[in-house]
Amino acid sequence: MNDKLANPAPLGLMGFGMTTILLNIHNAGFFPVSSMILAMGIFYGGLAQIIAGIMEFRKGNTFGTTAFTSYGLFWLTLVGLWVMPKLGWTEPTTEAFMGWYLFLWGAFTFFMWIGTFGKNRAVQTVFLTLTVLFWLLAVRDWSGNAIVGAVAGWEGILCGASAVYLAMAEVINEARGKTILPVGERAT
Repeated sequence: MNDKLANPAPLGLMGFGMTTILLNIHNAGFFPVSSMILAMGIFYGGLAQIIAGIMEFRKGNTFGTTAFTSYGLFWLTLVGLWVMPKLGWTEPTTEAFMGWYLFLWGAFTFFMWIGTFGKNRAVQTVFLTLTVLFWLLAVRDWSGNAIVGAVAGWEGILCGASAVYLAMAEVINEARGKTILPVGERAT
């Protein structure tokens, strides 16, 4: 039996990246939140990342386990924050309090970004742009400034696209056995 395990990171990165792009197309002002974003948040952004995190656990990758399970649960909690009040289960969260939720996710992501030092530049880019995204969204919710929200949307599209790029680089480079899509050498 072959003990080689597949790399779960592309699954988690695609779940994160595609869902992030779609939500931030909304944040940039193009479309309202709809069932498509909610479904992506539950299934691809949420469950797929949790599955990837569990697979990273099996590989002994603490960073991957923490990142994918945490961000998968982020998507599930975000959908819950939107849906539970609509179902009458709880009161909606105020924008000011949502700002603190987003700020804390930004703080977590900032420390995860520090954890990317020594990894490739593409991974560092994903976590740095995600830190900025969370903090821009927090400022948007604290201030009510629509321009900050639109800037966050565009920055979020960039963040999600960087994750999609990294996911596809890992799949294509492994499939071809050589670097087709560069990810930047590991920092020292």
